[in-house]
Amino acid sequence: MRRLHSGKSPWVPLAIHSGYGGLELWKIMNESINRKSAVASTVKDPELGVPMGVRCVALCALLVFGTTVAFAQSSSCPGIHVKILNIRNSTGTVDCALFDSPAGFPVEVLHSAMKVMVMKVRNTQARCDFEDLPPGTYALAVIHDENTDGKLDTNWLGIPKEGYGFSNDAKGVLGAPSFSAASFFYDGGILDLTISLHY
Repeated sequence: MRRLHSGKSPWVPLAIHSGYGGLELWKIMNESINRKSAVASTVKDPELGVPMGVRCVALCALLVFGTTVAFAQSSSCPGIHVKILNIRNSTGTVDCALFDSPAGFPVEVLHSAMKVMVMKVRNTQARCDFEDLPPGTYALAVIHDENTDGKLDTNWLGIPKEGYGFSNDAKGVLGAPSFSAASFFYDGGILDLTISLHY
């Protein structure tokens, strides 16, 4: 039988050896367990002087929490990351339109917007992430499309019945704000914005 010696620990038989039958193997394993169940925790790494059991627990914790941190930092990618505030309910979608010029802002979303994101509302929260963007001047228009018809519903006077908002919290006089009022400069890095909806 081969034996493994680990510093001050007693000799511990290796459990698997081709010359043993089932009963002998079970006896060897049982003896090994009964000698000192703390043998594994007393075996120390010669370089660090830290018990192997502690190192294993620390490594597992690092793997579990390191993965969680990586997912939590998903907005660390370059881009414009927009958190939408004041969503009154969880029905429908939040539609975010990113414009890079005044042409069509904010009405001609499908024809003029550089990028459009449609996000389902969950727990009255939504977030739009625009990545792979060159540096430049942009403006955002956001609507809460509660009935998911793809447009901002208005009453007979043209007053919106669904939530809407713009970057810079821009407001228009008797209509939507201009591109210049809602525009901001993006330098190509990470830009976190918040847009509050108005109903």
